[in-house]
Amino acid sequence: MYVCMPVLAFYKCLADDTRLKILLLLVAHKQLCVCDLTDALQSSQPKISRHLADLRKCKLVEAERRGKWMYYHLHPRLPDWAKTVLFTTEASHQSYLEEANRNLTNASATNCQDT
Repeated sequence: MYVCMPVLAFYKCLADDTRLKILLLLVAHKQLCVCDLTDALQSSQPKISRHLADLRKCKLVEAERRGKWMYYHLHPRLPDWAKTVLFTTEASHQSYLEEANRNLTNASATNCQDT
């Protein structure tokens, strides 16, 4: 069973640089903590959390609590057409995430579990 997702709502959720990068990072890394995303995107925790709340409202991502941290992943019931858009975009535009992936790699030693 898939999440009911109007096509216009899907593309509106993708129409922001931060939200799009979050989604594409989740495609590439399967799941990330809020602190991973703040490191990757060099943005404040409140800004990242606000965008994640928007993505949850759109039913594009789900969160799982582990201790005091929230880990995010793509919604498992995302329609196939939406997954295709996200996975194709991530595979075809890796340069769009180059800096974010580099930031994430450089910060990996100090991520959520250490703070």
